[in-house]
Amino acid sequence: MIKNYIKIAFRNMVKNKVHAFINIAGLSVGMAVAMLIGLWVWDELSFDKYHSTYNRVGQIMVSQKGTEDVVTFQSTVVPLSADLRTRFADDFKRISLIWRSTHILAVGDKKISQTGSWAEADMPAMLALKMVKGNYTDFKDPSSMIISQSVARSLFGDADPINKTIKADNKTNLKVIGVYEDLPRNTTFYETKFFMPFFNKDNWWSTQTDKWDNHGCQMYVQLADNADFDKVSAKIARVTAAHFKVYDETIQVHPMSKWHLYNDFKNRIAVGGRIEMVWLFGIIGVFVLLLACINFMNLSTARSEKRAKEVGIRKSIGSLRSQLIKQFLSESVLFACLALMVTFGIVLIALPGFNQIADKQIAMPFTNTWFWAMALGFTLFTGIIAGSYPAFYLSSFQPVKVLKGTFKVGRLASVPRKVLVVVQFTVSIVLIIGTIIVFRQIQYAKNRPVGYSRAGLLTVEMNTPEIYGHYEAMRNDLIQTGAIEDMAESNSTTNAIWARNGGFDWEGKSPTFEPTFASIAVTYDFGHTVGWKITQGRDFSRSFPTDTDAFIMNESALKLTGLKNPVGKIMKWGGKPHLVVGVVKDMIMESPYEKPVASIFLMSPGWVNFITLRVKPTIAMQEALKKIEPVFKKYNPGSPFDFKFNDDEYAHKFSDEQRIGNLATIFAVLAIFISCLGLFGLASFIAEQRIKEIGVRKVLGASVANLWRLLSTEFVVLVTISLLIAIPMAYYYMNNWLHRYEYRSTITWWIFAASGIGAIVITLLTVSYHAIKAALANPVKNLRSE
Repeated sequence: MIKNYIKIAFRNMVKNKVHAFINIAGLSVGMAVAMLIGLWVWDELSFDKYHSTYNRVGQIMVSQKGTEDVVTFQSTVVPLSADLRTRFADDFKRISLIWRSTHILAVGDKKISQTGSWAEADMPAMLALKMVKGNYTDFKDPSSMIISQSVARSLFGDADPINKTIKADNKTNLKVIGVYEDLPRNTTFYETKFFMPFFNKDNWWSTQTDKWDNHGCQMYVQLADNADFDKVSAKIARVTAAHFKVYDETIQVHPMSKWHLYNDFKNRIAVGGRIEMVWLFGIIGVFVLLLACINFMNLSTARSEKRAKEVGIRKSIGSLRSQLIKQFLSESVLFACLALMVTFGIVLIALPGFNQIADKQIAMPFTNTWFWAMALGFTLFTGIIAGSYPAFYLSSFQPVKVLKGTFKVGRLASVPRKVLVVVQFTVSIVLIIGTIIVFRQIQYAKNRPVGYSRAGLLTVEMNTPEIYGHYEAMRNDLIQTGAIEDMAESNSTTNAIWARNGGFDWEGKSPTFEPTFASIAVTYDFGHTVGWKITQGRDFSRSFPTDTDAFIMNESALKLTGLKNPVGKIMKWGGKPHLVVGVVKDMIMESPYEKPVASIFLMSPGWVNFITLRVKPTIAMQEALKKIEPVFKKYNPGSPFDFKFNDDEYAHKFSDEQRIGNLATIFAVLAIFISCLGLFGLASFIAEQRIKEIGVRKVLGASVANLWRLLSTEFVVLVTISLLIAIPMAYYYMNNWLHRYEYRSTITWWIFAASGIGAIVITLLTVSYHAIKAALANPVKNLRSE
């Protein structure tokens, strides 16, 4: 019986090649989109599952409430580690402080720059690192380190690195005791390429064991086997509160299973985050596959009259309706299986580009049994869904009416097809509108004034002892090269804020008002180098000896303090007086979608970590770098010349939204393509069905334009209905999405108008081929056929 079903299905495919091609092409594209999204979703949901301790590890999150909203962040204090070990030993199996940063690793003349962590002895076991050489049992030794395979290859080649010495930051000699397998990209610690012992004398944070007010490190914990995350969080919540008078501080354990997908906090609770993207693209994948299934349903039911006699004859000789249903479902499953073969080809071709856009390293898991089970199950499901409506519809025909020639499908028979076309274009138009709004939001934020000039700015991290203490000499040498306009040092780049502090006081401040400010230490030439804009007072100057402890505040800080004329006023920080010499326009140093951070810039040359250079616009960047590098080699011989373009770092802030926009664009284009395939097939069928009507009209004098309009109007009406449904849906969901951002664009009427016009134009282009072909056909030939 099954062999017979397959034989009939193949005969129908050969007989109706265009119909078969459209069905297989539509299904394969829809299935390819669904498969790509499915692989992406699986990668997201399996984030950090590489670690066998996945269900027991968590991170300490700190929540503070001062006079502003509750803020939750990852930075905690060093003495908390020992306190938790002492007071809550039964609740924790392992505890580790870490401090992640970029370091220079050197072996002889080989030097590389990599991200690594100072970490306590429990960290490697907590992450269940897979050791390929050596072990981490001696990691508590302050002179030891463990490295990844990639670092081992870079520094030692094929030689055995165990017990070899690596010099970190040109000052710390560490012995390699183990090499671990590189972590996969879908892990939080993917970029951490080595671990160094936290309580090494060269780690500044190891000196902060009694500093309860200095948040900066991160802390990870592994719960005891019988402990519960919520109960432990409740138990330790107020551990640090006694050490703070200004803030109401609580801590909690955030499980590893939520790090990646639930990292947005509101009032101390993880309310969402990347999980929203997972849901979004998961829903898009389902709808794109649904569009492909709709094509199959529409084309199968549209051709119902052609198969009516087949149904009538088979019923008259004894076929049961259930057998007919199985026949039509078998055909649709066969189509789905053929589409699956094409899908694999599409996915394999598309995967490299998809990975680049999605910033992933996804591979087809052909060796995974579950993948094949899911792929075949997914194909079977798609085939049944696509063929269910045609199977039940076609098998319901009355054989007597069909064979007598009195069977007519009737007007109502086309209603389900029209509904499905409306659904198709509703989904497609929502995707188009959403894509436009996403890219408009990105462009709106990109065009936001940032308060300084990014063009030509470079940042170099100060990562070895040699580079400190040569500011004036180094600046003079760099300026003499003729390649740069100026140079400055700071404790934050223009694209990040590394320190926030409270404890500020000023005249007229309420005793109960305790705001925090971004605290940015700079040298004299910072303002001239970055090109900030002074709105009141003046810049820092060597001509004023008092500027060694002076403040410059930004406009947000001025607003927060409530000072009317701050220049010349005294602000105290930690009880020490500082003269305010100027006010600058807000600089966007963090998210371009959020409001500027209230910031205080202070003259503090001893508290700097970054060098910022401005290259002259009249010199080519490559030529400038050739002149700059020798100067850095002179003052920092222990480090490779490693720099970052401030422009590129700023552009990176848009990466998540850009990724959403790029993926949404691809899916929108494919959704339109699938919908147009369906329209193309339906237009072909309707033109064929009405060929005699068109012949009669043409004989009676109808023009080609009139006939084109006759055949196109029905589809334009359906797309217009789709627009009426899609526009309010898109507005509702995209308006909610935009409200996630403090700084956001508006949704204007032209977005909907452009999407609507575009959808109608695409529809007309799709159906016009068959409409014009039918209108140009010789009416005599068509009418003579009977």
